[in-house]
Amino acid sequence: MRVVTQNLLGLHEDWPRRRPVLADGLRALQPDVVLLQEAVVDGHQDMAADLLGQEFHFAHHSLREHDGSGISLASRWPIGTVRELDLQVNARTADFHAAAQIADIHWPYSDLPLLLVNHKPAYKTHMEHEREQQAVRTASAVEEIVARTGQHVVLGGDFDAMPDAASVRFWRGLQSLEGTSVAYRDVWELCNGPLPGPTFAPSLMPLISSRWQDDLDRRIDHLMIRCGADGGGPSLRALRCERTFTSPVGEVWGSDHFGLVAELGPPV
Repeated sequence: MRVVTQNLLGLHEDWPRRRPVLADGLRALQPDVVLLQEAVVDGHQDMAADLLGQEFHFAHHSLREHDGSGISLASRWPIGTVRELDLQVNARTADFHAAAQIADIHWPYSDLPLLLVNHKPAYKTHMEHEREQQAVRTASAVEEIVARTGQHVVLGGDFDAMPDAASVRFWRGLQSLEGTSVAYRDVWELCNGPLPGPTFAPSLMPLISSRWQDDLDRRIDHLMIRCGADGGGPSLRALRCERTFTSPVGEVWGSDHFGLVAELGPPV
């Protein structure tokens, strides 16, 4: 199974030139499931369907910015129930539609659907407290489902937090938050060990806004596998994980984020 997470940067930074770079690149990756952030869906266009093609099934979160930007997911396999979470946790997050999607994907590897989670918390650098609350809200919703169904879980998205941030440490099973804990394995780490693999790289990426140009290169886009209900390791095998759109085509970059593409082995 091939999984991609990619922030598309909406319609910003010369979208007409970026569009073919993203469309050709995403189709060349041949993903089975795709988690998208800053994907515009409105009465005039569906960015996800435009880039990926009509052979995919799509689900778009109903919370979207004024320009139609928001989170969407796509799957070559049928999509069943989709749960939407509103991740507005306090007044500081009111100016951005933080959200999560939790979708049943009817994959061919089990009678139980895969639970695919697209998580997009607060983006501002000083809002790690809110990202912690948002991580707990999404994780708790997933745990309630898995307790009933026993489904395998793949989680991904633009978390706007580095691997050592409290919200991501929580996902990775390295610390508890709000009196609870979970355990997911970072697919990049499983496949590449300590390699840094930044997905938001001001030193390399000319499309990044000037307010971040002198900031750190960092890995803030993540793919994760939930550990099994038996208290062991990840319930799916991580075979490969690489970054996407790490160089321009001609002079045109696909997005201001590098995404991730991962090969996951089916459950044993």
